[in-house]
Amino acid sequence: MVRLFYLLAATTLLSCSNRSASNTAVSTTTEVKQSIPTTTTPVFNADSAYCFVEKQVQFGPRVPNTEAHRKCGDYLAEKLEHFGAKVHQQTMTVKAYDDTPLSARNIIGSYHPEAPKRILLFAHWDSRPYADHDANPTKHKTPIDGADDGASGVGVLLEIARHLGEKAPEIGIDIIFFDAEDYGTPEFVQEYKPDTWCLGSQFWAKNPHVPNYNADFGILLDMVGSKGATFYKEYTSMRYAARYVDKVWDTARNLEYGKFFINADGGAITDDHQYVIAGRNIPCLDIINTNPEAEHGFGSYWHTVNDNMQIIDRETLKAVGQTIMEVIYNY
Repeated sequence: MVRLFYLLAATTLLSCSNRSASNTAVSTTTEVKQSIPTTTTPVFNADSAYCFVEKQVQFGPRVPNTEAHRKCGDYLAEKLEHFGAKVHQQTMTVKAYDDTPLSARNIIGSYHPEAPKRILLFAHWDSRPYADHDANPTKHKTPIDGADDGASGVGVLLEIARHLGEKAPEIGIDIIFFDAEDYGTPEFVQEYKPDTWCLGSQFWAKNPHVPNYNADFGILLDMVGSKGATFYKEYTSMRYAARYVDKVWDTARNLEYGKFFINADGGAITDDHQYVIAGRNIPCLDIINTNPEAEHGFGSYWHTVNDNMQIIDRETLKAVGQTIMEVIYNY
């Protein structure tokens, strides 16, 4: 995950809004229950999603140019194929903030590729090479496990793919695991460079796996697995995909997941959805855990060595996964 801005003035897409953390209003304090999906929607298995998250972490930090990264990428492609998707892999060399060439790949699984009506689901699968927000400065150049920041979104999508392989809705579904999202300019570098994050989605937006690719809308999952996560309505999502944001949040509330999906505005986040919107003109929303009380806007583990399996919570994975499945199976 990249950067969040609590916006104060309407000047640019990513640093402009009169929304701020101070005027957030939590919509509900309803306790989460084991909600029952509609009869047309399969039951999301949180234990299975947890195992998919854990498997990624077991490879080690999935930093481009490493063996752990290569092995995990092979695993993800194999799982999508095993779950019945038509798999595309985009390999590319992109440049990091310091001009390091990164061997990267986007991994794409399509269901009903012939269907004109489509939903795009995506997450990033790489992990950050730097724990640059860790309380211990000696760890700032340590790669992180990225259990939540990267692996959780992919884990939820793999569990959804498992169900799609058994019984997919009639519409087309595309699942994309974007690479090189989290190699952006670190805090210990003096000069911040824009557009150094989300390199995989930037590449795909200019070079989609299908010529002239389009979808009705897209949903990005980023940091969707930690205990006590709260998902606010992200600013760029509301600007370009408000009707779909409301659809997802209303669905979550109807499933009694309101304590996770907060009916209040959040800040704007530089994330993969931004580049999909700009490059493909597809309305997209970002489901991402944010904390308005934190200085940087995220959980205390964000970009630290504490982003590991100890923070991953099955209840959060369930809330996100069941909500997304309810949306796509009843669209």
